[in-house]
Amino acid sequence: MSATYLGYSFDIHGGGVDLVFPHHENEIAQSCAACHKSDISLWVHNGFVTVDSEKMSKSLGNFFTIRQVVDIYHPLALRYFLMGAHYRSPINYSIVQLESASDRIFYIYETLHECESFLNQHDQTVRKDSIPPDTANIIDNLNNVFATSMSDDLHTPVVLSGLADPLKSINDLLHTRQGKKRQFRVESLAALEKSVMNVLTILGLLPTSYSEVLQELREKALKRASLTEEEILQKIEERAAARIQKDYAKSDAIRKDLAVVGITLMDSPNGTTWRPTIPLHLQEQQINA
Repeated sequence: MSATYLGYSFDIHGGGVDLVFPHHENEIAQSCAACHKSDISLWVHNGFVTVDSEKMSKSLGNFFTIRQVVDIYHPLALRYFLMGAHYRSPINYSIVQLESASDRIFYIYETLHECESFLNQHDQTVRKDSIPPDTANIIDNLNNVFATSMSDDLHTPVVLSGLADPLKSINDLLHTRQGKKRQFRVESLAALEKSVMNVLTILGLLPTSYSEVLQELREKALKRASLTEEEILQKIEERAAARIQKDYAKSDAIRKDLAVVGITLMDSPNGTTWRPTIPLHLQEQQINA
């Protein structure tokens, strides 16, 4: 079959870790005996998926299809979750892990969306090649982590962790008082954005539109919470009225009720908005884990 569709020599042959012996070892022996041209450059074997630390299987009733998962979680959240473990290691499927992955990519895309909006307001001609040494170090560290980790048998979890510092730096430059006063602020943001986007592109995690994927992530969160956006906006109005009346107990109760189902409220001088978050009881599980 391989020879028919791929030829006698091809780059990658994959399968689960359970196929290493005896299946793939026998396949190598048989193929080489049958044809001296037979040659596979790389053999790649992925680890098993467990569900809450138990083997996923139909007999145990803990079997999920990708269609079922992406019905309530964004496909990019699932991709991020899968990349959070080395492909040869077992990966534990749990709601906590998926919620964490969804929360993380929302943060990533929101950060890049705000950065993109900021840079679009500034003339391209004002961007110079001068980047402060600390910004250059952050970018160099990300590039080094990426090259080293991906060369180390596609160690994607380390790469994802390496995005933390560049994203934090972008947020500091966008929102903190000290960051707004930084020399070459625009140039630093442009360089940081480019470095993060390069990594996400190679990992297949860069969406075509930040605003669209952020809206899709919100819609998935609403579905998991069994709420509509209109209901959340009504809760925001009720909370605002309670605060005007100095009924802080009711205000806090509304915020907590939404946090329980994975909706967090964010107050600013421009009003109150909402974003998806990890449901409160799952956050407590993470702390206690």
